[in-house]
Amino acid sequence: MGPFVTLSVLVCQFLFFVCLLSLKGINGGWLNAHATFYGANQSPATLGGACGYDNTFHAGFGVNTAAVSGALFRGGEACGACYQLMCNYRADPKWCLRRAVITVTATNFCPPNNNGGWCDPPRQHFDMSMPAFFRIARQGNEGIVPVLYRRVSCTRRGGVRFTLRGQSNFNLVMISNVGGSGDIKAAWVRDSRARSWVPLHRNWGANWQSSFDLRNQKLSFKLTLVDGKTLEFFNVVPSTWRFGQTFSSRSQFS
Repeated sequence: MGPFVTLSVLVCQFLFFVCLLSLKGINGGWLNAHATFYGANQSPATLGGACGYDNTFHAGFGVNTAAVSGALFRGGEACGACYQLMCNYRADPKWCLRRAVITVTATNFCPPNNNGGWCDPPRQHFDMSMPAFFRIARQGNEGIVPVLYRRVSCTRRGGVRFTLRGQSNFNLVMISNVGGSGDIKAAWVRDSRARSWVPLHRNWGANWQSSFDLRNQKLSFKLTLVDGKTLEFFNVVPSTWRFGQTFSSRSQFS
């Protein structure tokens, strides 16, 4: 294959990629989606859903949260990711607040109904908490609005938090208040007896599983986010820990 042919192939691939981005609705880095809101009951215990955050305030997210469709949820990998949303005023000036922008954290899964629902694949949809929804849309009879969204870095207060659950040699670690990209790709644990990191496996949402008995040991963790950034959290959990306790580290992703 000559250099001219190779160059022609690269140009065609580039043009195809540009067309594909246009079809996906990219608008200056923004993507098209729709948003709804769920329920008037905004107890923080009801917003964690499929990600397993017991309380979104304790997890560091407050009420600016959303359940996302399967195209965004990625089997739970998106838990903790941050999205910036604005109501698409050009598409719906009646119900959209002009220039209003909000950042929400993905804390739940909006399931498909396989009957043309807004959360059916391949649709990208945000089912927002009611306070978050009415930061970008007018209150009234409209239940759904067009939005523009993009991934943004998560800004958190304090360090990454580790909540220990389970019993005996079945350990679940809920990891929350994660900055940076917010979504965790891989996690490891190391107790005070070990010299090497042991992989944790995602059990569901933000809960990671270990089958080793970690009781009565100091625990360190290592996390890699979806964007590739890695941090180590040494001895963040003391040897006196008990199931149900949460420990906050001094380190945070930026």
